[in-house]
Amino acid sequence: MGTGLDLPLDQVLVGDCITLMQRLPPASVHAIFADPPYNLQLKGDLHRPDHSLVDAVDDAWDQFESLAVYDAFTRAWLAEARRVLRKDGTIWVIGSYHNVFRLGTAMQDLGFWVLNDVIWRKANPMPNFRGRRFTNAHETLIWAARGAESKYKFNYAAMKALNEDQQMRSDWHIPLCTGNERLRDEAGKKLHPTQKPEALLHRVILSCTSPGEVVLDPFLGSGTSAAVAKRLGRRFIGLERDETYAFAAAERIAAVQPLAESVALSLPSKKEQPRIAFGVLVERGLVPPGSVLCDSKRRWRATVGADATLRCGSTTGSIHKVGSRVQEAPSCNGWAFWHLEMPGGKLRLLDDFRQDIVAEG
Repeated sequence: MGTGLDLPLDQVLVGDCITLMQRLPPASVHAIFADPPYNLQLKGDLHRPDHSLVDAVDDAWDQFESLAVYDAFTRAWLAEARRVLRKDGTIWVIGSYHNVFRLGTAMQDLGFWVLNDVIWRKANPMPNFRGRRFTNAHETLIWAARGAESKYKFNYAAMKALNEDQQMRSDWHIPLCTGNERLRDEAGKKLHPTQKPEALLHRVILSCTSPGEVVLDPFLGSGTSAAVAKRLGRRFIGLERDETYAFAAAERIAAVQPLAESVALSLPSKKEQPRIAFGVLVERGLVPPGSVLCDSKRRWRATVGADATLRCGSTTGSIHKVGSRVQEAPSCNGWAFWHLEMPGGKLRLLDDFRQDIVAEG
């Protein structure tokens, strides 16, 4: 998918994110993932019970003089992010309890329309060594459209498939970034203290973009979002002011091999699929008149008429109407209820026949 705009696609740009975003055309990116500074406000060093020092986030980029300064910075970068986001685009912003409420307020004040807050529940959180608070085992992602009127994209079917054919919930159980995925410096220490796991970004990017669309990350850090975007066949723009992080991210991204286009495609939602009537299956002989349909447990059997109606006992009507009547249910999706018995006794769902027609184009 071409963007039609002169964008620094598939590049890591070094510099201040606000300044760099000001150079981008308005309404030029399809999605934004932002992992801004937490402003942790740490007071002194943090030690484990054995007196060893915890590798906490104490870098200069995470330190602000006051909450007012942090809020001003937040509104400035979010304003630029909203300017470059397409009207049908969405933004993901991740934060901890230190900053996520301030982020959410700023986003709503600027006109973003919050769609979900997603809880990333860490499978292996850092313990609370002092024992004076609950273990902080999650971070919050705010997913928002550019505005209340936005016709945003949500790849519902892909998310459902990713979750074993169950609706994807807003609490995600994903481990922290560990092992070979974690970037380290020459001394073997973590290169970036808040590197996010690729599994988290895989879900984020797959949920709201299509191959060829542009993902912007204003705080690229170690490059997770861009690496995953490239693997999934998306374009990316990464902004990072720290040259060390930017160089490491660029090296990491260069080593990524994009998936084949057929693999990177998300399942289309039912709304995006062409409408196909059951009668088309009857006309084409895929489910010819006289065929007998049944439910998955073979409790009910219905005969297909030449006009694509079903007859089950004294009940006649569409695949949906007859399905609801026999179950004494208020409604029924006949495509997902009725099956045709195939040679050998195996049942095939009606919707599978419809998907065959969709695949033919």
